[in-house]
Amino acid sequence: MRHNKKFNHLGRTASHRSAMLSNMACSLIKHKRITTTVAKAKALKKFIEPLITKSKDDTTNSRRVVFSNLQDKIAVTELFKEISVKIGDRPGGYTRIIKTGNRLGDNAEMCFIELVDYNENMAKEKVVKKTRTRRSKKSSTGAAVEAAAEKVGTPVTEETPVAEEASEEEVAE
Repeated sequence: MRHNKKFNHLGRTASHRSAMLSNMACSLIKHKRITTTVAKAKALKKFIEPLITKSKDDTTNSRRVVFSNLQDKIAVTELFKEISVKIGDRPGGYTRIIKTGNRLGDNAEMCFIELVDYNENMAKEKVVKKTRTRRSKKSSTGAAVEAAAEKVGTPVTEETPVAEEASEEEVAE
């Protein structure tokens, strides 16, 4: 009987599936984001999240267990040195799947799978837009001049009385 033995075989034999997931996990650790199909991304999520949890405690045994799954020294050292430090306080949910649409050739659902703390686009603080205040219509001429000067970027300066007196004297002569 095959009760409770339900997971996606991805159309591959067991050895091919484990090799593929191992390679995809190494690529995800090295590049922090990869593009793949949704089915493979979900299978990869189940494969890599226990390895990331295992990497939180840096012991010889945990390194050996992770290496037996990944078979890549560079990926293992990066996982234990960089990634485990950055996600040390996170209790789980180390990856995020973002759907990107369908593939052109066979219409397969495509997606990004990425490590959560390494997303540069989401991690940046959003730029706070300056809200404009409405001006009262009482002094519409002065407000219009100031608004036009703000758009151009030049400061509004009023003429000084000394300059006015000098211009009046020139006119009188």
